[in-house]
Amino acid sequence: MGADGRRPEEYLYDRRKHNCFRWLHLRLTLFPYPRRQKRKTRRETQAAAGSRPNACKQMPTREWAMNCFLKTGIAAGILTLSAAGAFAGNGDTLKTVKQRGELLCPGHNGSYLGFAETDDRGNWKGIDIELCRAIGTAILGDPSKVRIIPLSWEQRWPSLQSGDVDIMIKASGGTLSRDTDLNMQFSNSYYLGTTRVLAHKELELESLKDAEGGTICVMAGTSQEKQLTSYLQQIGIEMEVVAIERTSELEGAYFSGRCDTYIQWGPVLAVSRAASNDPEAHVMLPDIVALEPSVMLMRQGDDNWVDIANWTLSALLFAEQEGITSENIDEMKANPPTVEVGKFLGATPGMGAGLGLSDDWAYNVIKKVGNYSEIFERSLGQESPYKMDRELTALWKDGGVLFPYIID
Repeated sequence: MGADGRRPEEYLYDRRKHNCFRWLHLRLTLFPYPRRQKRKTRRETQAAAGSRPNACKQMPTREWAMNCFLKTGIAAGILTLSAAGAFAGNGDTLKTVKQRGELLCPGHNGSYLGFAETDDRGNWKGIDIELCRAIGTAILGDPSKVRIIPLSWEQRWPSLQSGDVDIMIKASGGTLSRDTDLNMQFSNSYYLGTTRVLAHKELELESLKDAEGGTICVMAGTSQEKQLTSYLQQIGIEMEVVAIERTSELEGAYFSGRCDTYIQWGPVLAVSRAASNDPEAHVMLPDIVALEPSVMLMRQGDDNWVDIANWTLSALLFAEQEGITSENIDEMKANPPTVEVGKFLGATPGMGAGLGLSDDWAYNVIKKVGNYSEIFERSLGQESPYKMDRELTALWKDGGVLFPYIID
C-alpha cells in the first residue's frame, strides 16, 4: 500500500486509464473521421458502381499500403516519444537542475505531518523536505535553492514523468509496478516504517493478542488490511474488523471509541496519536505487523541522478556514523581523524568529480542541513511534536538497518 492508502493495482489502473486517453487523443488526431462514416461512404460508392465486393478479400492498392505504412509509422513514433516521457538521459537531470539554479521537489498539501508540512508562517518542514534540501545543497551549495511544489498523491507520477519535479520524495514505497509499469528508479530506503497497532490505554492491553474478541479499525482495501488478516491468523485470535476507506473517518472511529484498537503505517499512527486531544490516553502496542520502506523515486534512464540521491543519503548516514555534525564539522575538517573523513569533507580531493559535483558537496550538506540524526530529530524525533523513536530507521550500530556506503 502507498502512504496515501491506495493499492498498487489502483496506481496501475490510473496509469492504464491515462494511456487509454492518450491513445484516444492520438487516434482522433491521425484519423479525425469516424470509421462508421468512412464505411458508409465506401458502401455508397460501391452501390453507385453497381457492385459490392468483399472488403476483407479486396487486395489493397499501392497507394493505400503507402498511406497505411506512413500512418502506422507516425503513430508508432509518437507513441515511442510519449512513452519516453518517463525516461531521462544519463546526467540530464543534474544538467537541468544546474541550469535552472534550483531543485524542484514535491510537498503534498502541507499537512503530511513530520514528512512534508508547513508551519504557521508557511515555511516547509519535515523529513521529506529536509532530504530535498540536502540534495539541493549537494548540487547547488545552498539549501534555499529548492522549490517545493504542492502535489496530491494522484499527481505524483505524472508530475515526475513530465519533469514538473526533479525527484519524488513523498513517503512512497518501492514497488514492482512502480519499477516495471511506471519506469521508475529507486534510491535506497531512507525510512523504514512498520505497521503498528494503537490501543486505548484504559484497556490495559500488553499486546494485540490480549484484544481477542474486540474491535480493530483498519483502512479498507489496503495492504494493512491484508497484513492484519495474516497477523490475526499468526497469533491465533479473532477480532471484529472495522474497515473504513477515508483516513479522517477511520481516525474518528478509533478516537471516538468505536474501535478498541487501530492498525496503520507506524509513522502515520504515531503522528495521529500526537495530534489527538489526549495522546497519553493511547498506547502503541509492541506488535510489529509488517515492514514498508520509503524510497526516493526518479525517472528511468538517469543513473547519475540515482547515484547523487543515494550518495547524498549515504553522506547523511556516514556523517552520523562518524560523529560529524553541523556544529563540529569545521573542526573535523581542520583535523580529520581518518583519511576517509578527510576525503569526505573535501580536505583531500576525489569526493565529487565522479558524480559531477564539487569536492566539498558533502561538507556543504552536513554544514547547512545536518546529518541524518539531526534531520530526523527535528522532523519526527524528540525535538519535534511527535517524539518518535528511530526504531529500524536507526544506524546499524544502534540496532537499526540504515548504513552508509564506504568512502575509499
